[in-house]
Formats: sequence, C-alpha cells, structure tokens
Amino acid sequence: MNSFNFVIRDAVAADVDACLALDHSYESEHVWRMVIQTTGDDHHLSFQKERLPRAKEVVHESDEIRLRLALPREICYLVAQAKDEPTTIPGYLTLRPDPVHKIALIQDIVVSRPFRRSGIGTRLLNVARRWATEHGAQQLMVEVSTNNYPAIQFLQTQGLRFCGFNDQYFRNQDIAIFFGQALH
Repeated sequence: MNSFNFVIRDAVAADVDACLALDHSYESEHVWRMVIQTTGDDHHLSFQKERLPRAKEVVHESDEIRLRLALPREICYLVAQAKDEPTTIPGYLTLRPDPVHKIALIQDIVVSRPFRRSGIGTRLLNVARRWATEHGAQQLMVEVSTNNYPAIQFLQTQGLRFCGFNDQYFRNQDIAIFFGQALH
C-alpha cells in the first residue's frame, strides 16, 4: 500500500476494541536465537539470527487490560486513524514512561497487516519519540519478542540498537529483547 492518508492522535476508550480487532499476526522466516556458553565462572551470551525451515506465523499478544491501563494522559497511547474513514484504526502504539530512570518503554507497536509498509509504524514511532522527549525521557526503549524478526528489522532501520534482554519476560515465557535509542 503506497498512499494512505492517516493522522496520529491520542487514543480514547472507544479505540480499545478497534485496536484489539486489528490483525496482530506476522510472518517470520528468521528468529533471534539466544546462545549461552558457560565455562567455569565465564558466561558468554549471544543472539544469532537463525533462518527457520519455513515461515512461521505468529500472533502478537494483545491485551485489553494493558490497553485500558494506557488510557490515562500520563501514559502514551497513540492510534493511527484514517483521514477519510474515522472508524478505521490501522495501528496503535503504547508507551509507558519511567520518570525515575528517564526511560520511555514502548510495549506495543502494531500495524494491521493490510496497512503495513505505508509509513504508519514510522509515524507512530516518531510521535512517540516526541512525546517521550516532552515528558522528560532521555532514552527510548522498545520490547520485542525474539520471534518477531520483522519488528527487529523495523526497529533497526529506525535507528534503535539492541540494549538488553529478559529470558522469561512475556506471559508465554518468550524471551524479550530490548532496543534503545538516546533522545536528544
């Protein structure tokens, strides 16, 4: 999809159902595989891009409670809305600020499959960067599953770099990897 007119705005309670109804699935031919080597007291950890034998269809776990908790103004919950069809919500982003550490953590960045590659994800991320800066964050971080190689590629093209992991972060015990970027 080359040309799609949309605006980015703050979400309202009526948007939660539309966001939950989006196509949250993605297809991946690669994953980031975590490799741990232990020799005595030395521990070496690496993530390696690994090609899967066949493409894997995965669904990003949407969470109504997390979306509803993101509605207060001190949390950033953005939606993309079609200019010509106000009921069409092709994507959203949630970001939680951590004022103590001056970090803004993006938990969700979702663009429904029919609207991907139309600039929605980039615009959501750019507005989130601006929101984070205006709210005192010095670092932007994004959490993503090691299975979500399309998101990993997107984040890297947007200038974010790998900055950490948690090996049992998500409810399904998937590994979360974190990408970060200093905000100026």
